[in-house]
Amino acid sequence: MKLILLGAPGAGKGTQAQFIRERFGIPQISTGDMLRAAVKAGTPLGVAAKKVMDAGGLVSDEIIIGLVSDRLRQDDCQSGYLFDGFPRTLPQAEAMKAAGVALDYVLEIDVADSEIIERMSGRRVHPASGRTYHVRFNPPKAAGKDDVTNEDLIQRDDDQEETVRKRLQVYHSQTKPLLEYYSTWAASGDPRAPKCRKIAGVGGVDDIRKAAFDALQ
Repeated sequence: MKLILLGAPGAGKGTQAQFIRERFGIPQISTGDMLRAAVKAGTPLGVAAKKVMDAGGLVSDEIIIGLVSDRLRQDDCQSGYLFDGFPRTLPQAEAMKAAGVALDYVLEIDVADSEIIERMSGRRVHPASGRTYHVRFNPPKAAGKDDVTNEDLIQRDDDQEETVRKRLQVYHSQTKPLLEYYSTWAASGDPRAPKCRKIAGVGGVDDIRKAAFDALQ
């Protein structure tokens, strides 16, 4: 099982990625993790990436695709792999195709922006313990207070509504072209093209998991 998992921030990709990894016995490929590992190991690509990062630049798609190709040659990828958060852009998708990275599916978890905003902007955190609440789905016993210590809860900067809206704008501007790219490729009849599937990311976690597994038949 070789797939790309797409979905907006807060759509529940992390939860479903864990189920998919366990179901198919495949690793999750994170470009951030790969970068850190390559830099730590001092590989040629890691050294090149560290130079760019130390200078405050963005690591090129060429280096990222090189890291991905190296990672996919490792033993744990023989049964497949799951990409979450990559590719992010059209040039990265095209570079993956040019490098011959095999894909079976592109699975999109679809959640309306209004639902995402409610999910994320309603989160509250107790900084000292990391306990999390939600004003609607998992409220504290006393509004704005931690259940255990009665200390104030905070809203993280990432969960501010304005921040969430900006992240959604970036997601839509980058991901819509990706969905069109893979749909067009699939429709071309190319046997190498992945199948494109979309599931609703609302409802119970088990229902969404079943929909994901059904889509990946």
